[in-house]
Amino acid sequence: MTSILGISAFYHDSGAALVVDGDIVAAAQEERFTRKKHDYSFPTNAVGYCLEEAGISPADLDYVGFYDKPLIKFERLLETYIAYAPIGYRSFRKAIPLWLKQKLHLPREMRSELPGYSGKFVFTKHHESHAASAFFPSPFDEAAIVTLDGVGEWSTSCIGFGRNNKIELLEEIRFPHSLGLLYSAFTYYTGFRVNSGEYKVMGLAPYGEPRFKDLILQNLVHLKDDGSFKMDMSYFNYCQGLTMTSEKFHRLFGGPPSPPESRVTQREMDLAASVQAVTEEVMMRVAHYAHKKTGSANLVLAGGVALNCVSNGKILKNGPFEKMWIQPAAGDAGGALGVSLFVWHQLLDKERHTNGKDTQHGSLLGPQFSDDAILKDLTATGAKYESYEDDDALCERVTDLLATENVVGWFQGRMEFGPRALGARSILGDARSTKMQSVMNLKIKFRESFRPFAPIVLKEHVDKYFELDSHQESPYMLLVAPVKKEIRNKLDAAHESAFGIDKLNYVRSSIPAVTHVDYSARVQTVDQERNELLHKLMSRFFEKTGCPVLINTSFNVRSEPIVCTPLDAYRCFMMTDMDVLVLGRYVLLKVDQPNRMSEADREQHLSQFELD
Repeated sequence: MTSILGISAFYHDSGAALVVDGDIVAAAQEERFTRKKHDYSFPTNAVGYCLEEAGISPADLDYVGFYDKPLIKFERLLETYIAYAPIGYRSFRKAIPLWLKQKLHLPREMRSELPGYSGKFVFTKHHESHAASAFFPSPFDEAAIVTLDGVGEWSTSCIGFGRNNKIELLEEIRFPHSLGLLYSAFTYYTGFRVNSGEYKVMGLAPYGEPRFKDLILQNLVHLKDDGSFKMDMSYFNYCQGLTMTSEKFHRLFGGPPSPPESRVTQREMDLAASVQAVTEEVMMRVAHYAHKKTGSANLVLAGGVALNCVSNGKILKNGPFEKMWIQPAAGDAGGALGVSLFVWHQLLDKERHTNGKDTQHGSLLGPQFSDDAILKDLTATGAKYESYEDDDALCERVTDLLATENVVGWFQGRMEFGPRALGARSILGDARSTKMQSVMNLKIKFRESFRPFAPIVLKEHVDKYFELDSHQESPYMLLVAPVKKEIRNKLDAAHESAFGIDKLNYVRSSIPAVTHVDYSARVQTVDQERNELLHKLMSRFFEKTGCPVLINTSFNVRSEPIVCTPLDAYRCFMMTDMDVLVLGRYVLLKVDQPNRMSEADREQHLSQFELD
């Protein structure tokens, strides 16, 4: 038996993954255990979980891999600081002590966290880890590989090719020119937090018009036909400072950055639409070039920019590839999985077998809790609950609750690996409800009202509700597709021309809670093989209502990671206006709970978190 532990840490979203004889046994992000969103510290808890899941200790590990090469990254930092000196001294003074104390001594740091491990450490390049995480679990024998993010060591974007058990990176774009950092610059400029608010910009884009797109392409980004580009760095400050944009950037776009938590105006909406349009154009050109370069009919994607599901959907629909697969943990946490698989296939030259299905196990790779463990926690909290003997009875009860517009916290099986809740740590609702989007945003998630919610749909019905082929899977919620015209509502000219946030006021389809203002939806297909219980619940809901679609959003509130344990779920349930909590075979109704949190207590609880 060969056990390989992969680790990502010390930038953001640290995580761990364990591969045993080529099988992905476990993977998790550290934030889920520490409850610190985007936790970048060494993933002590995630490592401990992975080893416990496999029933091994550090001494049993054969290899430990780290997801990038710190010495090359340090070289890039020093060269950048020297190039801009003396500007950037504040950033230099803040960064260098941490490198000298910790980041340049990773073998020492990892060995201290893995008592008993006596083997060597393997360091892959950052984009090699992304590429490995994209190709090796994919369902393809061969595929073009595209990785895009902020920055690794020097690479910010790569094109590669994978065949059988080997990958090769062919071309790259190097720092400081970065599509991810361009998007992050606009995230910062529109008042959201870098490395966590980019998906808010993507969700805001349909409310705006891309009126700044030409300005970006004429001044900030010089884009070539093959998707390669260079950025005019005089508009940016991330090389030498502690902010993303420069005064020149601010003059070009008519003012300083929007303050955090400020009211979103039409200007922010138009900026979001513009950078999203540029991103889509860059990604489409890169996809065409990767197809030309490799000749493959298949494409795999990873890196933080691969979470831009709007761009992914357009590549699938309008791009040159027949099939796509995107790593569910596309960001840095997924690098832990990538390095593990890289060691197994690329370095140890182990065979790889495909059967048309991915080997990500539905990305349900985290901790799970037995009904006995759940009952113990419920007893300790004094919660009131109903219990059900089997899944059929449970699904019957929860279906009735969903069909009467209750918001349901759904906690089942193994936790998801990656940023999306995929039906294990989810909040579910009736997609037919006209009020559900505002209720979930304002009373459950405590977040901006413009944020869209994603649909989950029974795979066998996806082509009846969304513009996807009947065979098209989207099990990881990484594709955006238009809602079918057949289920759209006909709006008059005044409603169709609604402007900005006013677009929210109109019911656009028969599933309004998951139809964005541009008639798009971030689709997750649900099949029996990956998630049998969720498929059973949705099938029962379809039988009762005629609708195979539900809302699925992550089981957390703003500023907190997705819940991991039954107690995490119970606390989240009690501090929100969620109506129902389903923990395994136990159903809790909010109205029955003896220790419901008052509005004042809830506000005090939320005040301890820094909103993002």
